[in-house]
Amino acid sequence: MDTLRIILYVCHMIATVAIIVGAVVPLRSGHPVQVWAARIQLLIGLALVGIIEVGHLGELNHAKIAVKLILAIVVVGLAEVGKARYKKDKPSRTFALAAAGVTVVNAIVAFTWH
Repeated sequence: MDTLRIILYVCHMIATVAIIVGAVVPLRSGHPVQVWAARIQLLIGLALVGIIEVGHLGELNHAKIAVKLILAIVVVGLAEVGKARYKKDKPSRTFALAAAGVTVVNAIVAFTWH
């Protein structure tokens, strides 16, 4: 069970990088890498919490998890809105950069809140 947790954690971190890079690299909003990375990161985060709870692999701070869940949902929403605007020929990098910014805030919460 611990091996699965580590694998999911590494994938979660890769998705974090993909969200940030998806906003910086392209010259357009709604980059598919960012959108899919945001979706995957949310799902992997939920899986990590489930594995830790079921496997009794440690104590979870449920307030921290709630804040991180809200931030992850905001990231997915911003990425999806950026993608929708791009499809309607109204591209704006604002949503992609905002999604990357909220992802950075989520990472800061993850590593500083104990």
